[in-house]
Amino acid sequence: MFEAQTLAQDKYTNYKHSSIEWLYDIPHHWKVVRFKFLSSITTGSKNTEDKVDTGIYPFYVRSQTPELINSYSFDGEAILTAGDGAGVGKVYHYVNGKFDFHQRVYKFSNFKHTAGRFLFRYLQSNFFKVATLGEAKSTVDSLRLPLIQDFPVCFPEDEAEQARIIEFVDLKSEQIEQTIRLKERQIELLKERKQILIHRAVTHGLNPHAPIRDSSIEWIGEIPAHWSILANRALFRERVEPGRENLPLLSISIHSGVSEEEISEEENVRGRVKIEDKSKYICVHRGDIAFNMMRAWQGAIGAVSVDGMVSPAYTIAVPSPSLDARYFEYQYRTAGFIQQMDRYSKGITDFRKRLYWDGFKQLISLVPPIEEQRAIVEFIEQAMLKQNATVTLLEQQITKLIEYKATLINSAVTGKIKVPGVVEPDTQDRELA
Repeated sequence: MFEAQTLAQDKYTNYKHSSIEWLYDIPHHWKVVRFKFLSSITTGSKNTEDKVDTGIYPFYVRSQTPELINSYSFDGEAILTAGDGAGVGKVYHYVNGKFDFHQRVYKFSNFKHTAGRFLFRYLQSNFFKVATLGEAKSTVDSLRLPLIQDFPVCFPEDEAEQARIIEFVDLKSEQIEQTIRLKERQIELLKERKQILIHRAVTHGLNPHAPIRDSSIEWIGEIPAHWSILANRALFRERVEPGRENLPLLSISIHSGVSEEEISEEENVRGRVKIEDKSKYICVHRGDIAFNMMRAWQGAIGAVSVDGMVSPAYTIAVPSPSLDARYFEYQYRTAGFIQQMDRYSKGITDFRKRLYWDGFKQLISLVPPIEEQRAIVEFIEQAMLKQNATVTLLEQQITKLIEYKATLINSAVTGKIKVPGVVEPDTQDRELA
């Protein structure tokens, strides 16, 4: 397995100063040339209104997500980058023939002195500096032609050395990406295992030797014989209590249930507007179940852990004393129960679906004794602590691999390391271009 490591590669024998602040020293026999001498630079002639959905040719826009168009303006190898917006500084290498491109997309082609693959890797690693260190900042990030034309590129003139560098970079990149994919798959499997573990615990309990019976519910199957199956009308009552000052405004996520604190203004990326009249909100208390009427069918439901307020678009269910809301959160966020909420939601389209209190009351729940509910919650939470730690470790490893890949590419294409197989020429001093 390939793992991130320190760059312990060979160095070139002789280096010289590049005269570029961010580039520092480069191998003695490499050159620094302004970009305009290495490639033709053009922009597209089309805009997004010209797109035809039934087209057959890729149409590159500033998002770098190709659409389709029924015409093409170039056929061959090219490097593309956005002229403004979020795509500034990012590059895409196109080698598959005919395509068209937006009027705010730059196309680099007809490469001179450098192979297209080498130039792509160099730009991929360094081109963002045009936007971050240059004069591209305005109301939106943008690239101006003079900035691109004067962008410095360092490279070895020898084509064989360029080819060896790219061969090394491509090989190592693929190794790193394979390792990243493996770790991402491990995370997916852990999350799948989490769902299986939770489903098993909340529908079958923790005692594998307990007597069982058929639940008569297809998605549940057999359950412990001493568990009850009841409609929610027998388990919960609705809370409709006006909000009040000094209580945090909580939210409900389809990913993590009910928040434990109010989100900050900086975290409020959705720009949720706060109502000055707190009585317009609904009070929630620790131990309640809260769900978003509009997104319950997607899993936006959970147990409340702190007193607070929620949007009037949420519904609050107060459990009877024999219920632990945390157990029911785990039960209600399983795939089978989410499907049940979907069936009882009203609306002709997903966008308009709502799970009202009358629908929630008709849902069927499994009810173990309260002691078992608490034991199941404790079991799940302990298992999740271990699994979450493993996921966090894998995510940290992925981050390090991504950083290592970027450093490796940059070091190879700027000559900070000498890749295996490269033979240094015996050259005299050369002037920078």
